[in-house]
Amino acid sequence: MSTTTTALEIDSLKTRLKETWMAGDYDRFSRYMEQGARIFYEQLDIPAGCQLLDVACGSGQVALWAARDGVKVTGVDIAPNLVQRAQARAKAEGLNARFMEGDAEALPFEDASFDVVTSLFGAMFAPRPELVARELLRVCCPGGTIAMGNWTREGFIGQMFKTFAKFIAPSGMPAPVLWGDETAVRERLGQGVSDLKMTRRHYNFTYPFPPAEVVEFFRQYYGPTHRAFESLDEAAARTLREELEALWSAHNRGGDELTVVHAEYLEVVATRNEHTVDAPHRPAIHTIGRSASHRAAALAGRIEEGAAGLETFARGLSDAEWRTRLSATDRRSVGVVVHHVASMYEVEIDVARAIASGRSVVDVTWEVVAQLNAKHAQDNAQVSKSAALELLRQNSREAAAAVRAFTDQELDNAAPFSLSSGAPVTAQFVIEDHAMRHSWHHLAAIRKALGR
Repeated sequence: MSTTTTALEIDSLKTRLKETWMAGDYDRFSRYMEQGARIFYEQLDIPAGCQLLDVACGSGQVALWAARDGVKVTGVDIAPNLVQRAQARAKAEGLNARFMEGDAEALPFEDASFDVVTSLFGAMFAPRPELVARELLRVCCPGGTIAMGNWTREGFIGQMFKTFAKFIAPSGMPAPVLWGDETAVRERLGQGVSDLKMTRRHYNFTYPFPPAEVVEFFRQYYGPTHRAFESLDEAAARTLREELEALWSAHNRGGDELTVVHAEYLEVVATRNEHTVDAPHRPAIHTIGRSASHRAAALAGRIEEGAAGLETFARGLSDAEWRTRLSATDRRSVGVVVHHVASMYEVEIDVARAIASGRSVVDVTWEVVAQLNAKHAQDNAQVSKSAALELLRQNSREAAAAVRAFTDQELDNAAPFSLSSGAPVTAQFVIEDHAMRHSWHHLAAIRKALGR
């Protein structure tokens, strides 16, 4: 960015950036990012009781993992709707985390306020990297950790950015992917760190639908993609879509009905210079209490991921497709089946809770299930798409929040379950085979019915 850029130009650029990240539905989009965020966070091995700041936190995909571990979390983001969503998610789980609107170039905190400062694919998009670097260093305690995950120019996301650049005029800001270049990172953090480790890693994008639908998912929910398509005329938008579909298809390792793409990023882990800021380093404080389960959180993430995949596919269906019957033997319409998935989460979670407490569940038989399904189909034959998708979104989130509350011991508890021929099964099995699998199973059946 030119040194002659005026304050008015910066304000205008920041306004556009804010609007971009508020567009779409990043919270829905980020559900597919959570497992990669967990890997990024766990590699840092942060003790409970530390003060962590997550910069450009989105809807909390890194911050919430840390809070579940007893880390005292603060998250900041330029988009107020994402801050609100992150705070709501933390409140629903009873987590010690606070979120606020904030700018990565001017963080609203005193010097040396945090033991750990993180940013995963976030601060790299701020327009003045020299100010971002200064702020990350300033708010981190001497001896503390600064950790970033930044897309590389050579990786898949870098190539996707290059595709967009053919259609969208450059903003005038430095390329975000320079944060994925080792030399640039070294220059930006400079003498502010005493140790700097940089490792190229791969983030796995996994979607339960083919590349063409991934592009549509990005268009609907990912702010930058959403705004890019909005800015183009019909012909340019069609060409951009074709090029993005070709890019995703060329890198897809998942086959015809699944998209799996490995995207390279640069993991940056730096130690704040002990002598730059005269402030004591706080020792880690370990908390005692109900232990959060990473297994439970991973299961919850998969529940949300499956629901998001079903919602994304169903949202694009025509009225005729919504009314299409599933098969010659299952006469329910596609819409009824989507509503059925949404309505079953509460039942599935109740069964898992019973098993977790050691109680047998013997009154739920396949005959009972068939009767429930038939009654549901009769009562909801005319369900609208908007009502079904809203219920799917709400109930899947509530189910995921309930699953996150399970401890490892509760997940491992077993009791007889009538749907498994009376065999003792674990609570984790019930969650995986019912609450988690349900949306994936019915999405596959719907796709088959529609020939898609």
